[in-house]
Amino acid sequence: MSIDHAPETATAAASGANATARFATDKSAAAAATPPERVSLLAREVLAAVHKAVHDHKVTYDEYNALKSWLINVGQDGEWPLFLDVWVEHAVEEVAGETRDGSKGTIEGPYYVPAAPELGHDAVLPMRDGEHGTPLLFQGQVTDVAGQPLLGAVLEIWHADDDGFYSQFAPGIPEWNLRGTVTADENGHFQIRTMQPAPYQIPTDGACGKLISAAGWHPWRPAHLHLKVAAPGYQQITTQLYFPGDKYNDNDVADAVKPELILDPHDVDGGREVTYDFVLDKV
Repeated sequence: MSIDHAPETATAAASGANATARFATDKSAAAAATPPERVSLLAREVLAAVHKAVHDHKVTYDEYNALKSWLINVGQDGEWPLFLDVWVEHAVEEVAGETRDGSKGTIEGPYYVPAAPELGHDAVLPMRDGEHGTPLLFQGQVTDVAGQPLLGAVLEIWHADDDGFYSQFAPGIPEWNLRGTVTADENGHFQIRTMQPAPYQIPTDGACGKLISAAGWHPWRPAHLHLKVAAPGYQQITTQLYFPGDKYNDNDVADAVKPELILDPHDVDGGREVTYDFVLDKV
């Protein structure tokens, strides 16, 4: 049975509004816990960097007003989560992960949704009848840095469909499509059946798209699986896993690809399969 996808009805404004609403629900409270002296330090240094760029490059009033107009548009389009997650988050993640001995992480991105359905350790992600794409079996084990399996480790997984759209951020897609929570078995093993995602471009009909066009950049992200992996007493890893041969692995618009995150899938009858293990550090 074939299905109809609706890329023509997905817009940056709608996606941005959903990402902004999700952030306000899940994460905005964290800002209240930041001490004033930390806010002052970071704000002053960011502003000093802006001032330096203005002086170094002799920014004109026309350019300044173009910036003001663009910043207003980012807010109107609800694209601050997209802008920050695409162009800033990778640096924050590098700082967060610089002392880990276990698996590498990378950016979360703007399309995470908590509390996806629990699917056990041998999981099939929710998907539409006739879901487009190549069937993918993703499997592995979760251990600590000493190689001991982590019983009951929890993996949250989500990814775009074959048209590059995420459930809950584009219309016409079931709520939990290609999203799930998987609990590893007594040996830390898991198996997840899904569809291999495709490369996709970040929304380009809003303010972020205007920046990309004006700067002569490209808007593409390589195909990837998103995961959060956690176990009690261990540091949670947020990561993305990529597929070899993708032409955007070396020039990802979000600068989030790391060599350690490239998968090694194998073709099997009717699809592909890949094994990737996760190693968690103690808290």
